[in-house]
Amino acid sequence: MVEVRTALSLVVANAAVLAGAVLVAAAPGGGAPLATERPSVSPVRVVSPAPVLSVAPSPAPVLSVAPSPAPRPAPSPVVAPRPPQPRPAAQPRRVTLRTAFRPYAQVGPVVLHFPGDIVEVVGLHESGNDGAQPQSPLERERIGLLGSRSRDTNGQGAADIVLDPTRAVRSPVTGTVLRAGTYTLYCDYVDQYLVVEPDARPGWEVKMLHFQGLRVAEGDRVQAGVTVVGSGARVLPFASQVDKHTVAPHWPHVHLEVVDPSVPDRPSSGSCD
Repeated sequence: MVEVRTALSLVVANAAVLAGAVLVAAAPGGGAPLATERPSVSPVRVVSPAPVLSVAPSPAPVLSVAPSPAPRPAPSPVVAPRPPQPRPAAQPRRVTLRTAFRPYAQVGPVVLHFPGDIVEVVGLHESGNDGAQPQSPLERERIGLLGSRSRDTNGQGAADIVLDPTRAVRSPVTGTVLRAGTYTLYCDYVDQYLVVEPDARPGWEVKMLHFQGLRVAEGDRVQAGVTVVGSGARVLPFASQVDKHTVAPHWPHVHLEVVDPSVPDRPSSGSCD
């Protein structure tokens, strides 16, 4: 629309200029203009004012701002679960026998009593004496054979009786003390011993080793399961074969055998010299 108005204005102005020029040319003589004529006027170019652009203001763009997401909580550090801790192996429970000093074995006419009132194990084994007589168990509980010691003697000629070390040791047989005292074990260790002649078989010897606190002497009468002959079993400074059948910490044991001195004993191959 603005461009059409401008064009019409220019056409009108040009037409006026052209008419004036025709009047001048038509005057007589083509000379000076008539008195009645208006002086020539330079054509005036009518310039229409620049159209005013009516531009509707564009609406400010509406910013569509996506709402900021709510801040996520920082993830907790991943902590690996602790592996289950292995439980300590359960310690074997010590099994004992309360004996009341009752008989545990028989050798011919001689009955042997437990020398302690609390016993863990009785291990029968080979004696180092050729005259040692086999012991026939009267108990089935907590008694058995130990392995061979390569002594070429009867496998039940001696017994290692594991005792509570806090309890006193009593005589295993009724009879008379033949010998008692201290000796050197394996050429290095102090130990005590007791030899009793049993009333049930005079001439035989009931020998007991590995105890301490000797309380009887030669000629004393002792009664099986009654007479205290020592303060307790001796803890030896080395491992013993019977320890394999007991619970740690291992209790000490006393050695007990019945010997017929009439049987010749082969000389021992060991020497302390």
